[in-house]
Amino acid sequence: MSIVAGTVDSEAETLDVAKPLSFPVAYGMTRADGDAVGAWWEERRDHIQPSEFILKGNRVMASTYSNSPVGRMDPAETLVLLKFLDSMAKKKS
Repeated sequence: MSIVAGTVDSEAETLDVAKPLSFPVAYGMTRADGDAVGAWWEERRDHIQPSEFILKGNRVMASTYSNSPVGRMDPAETLVLLKFLDSMAKKKS
């Protein structure tokens, strides 16, 4: 399992925020980048909105889209979901 993040912020801003994180964070994401991952681009303010995906291979298992800080994936809840999906996959095999 891997975690990867991306932001429209500059390299300097991203490096500061990413320091304590244990996963890579891409910076300077563009509208084309957002389109490539299926994120929602807000026309009015011309920026990418929070978009989160749980992937298994090339399949989206779960996703959230938000236009504010409300509605983002909670880490503890996401871990519960990942454990559930893993247990379901093990039952099938």
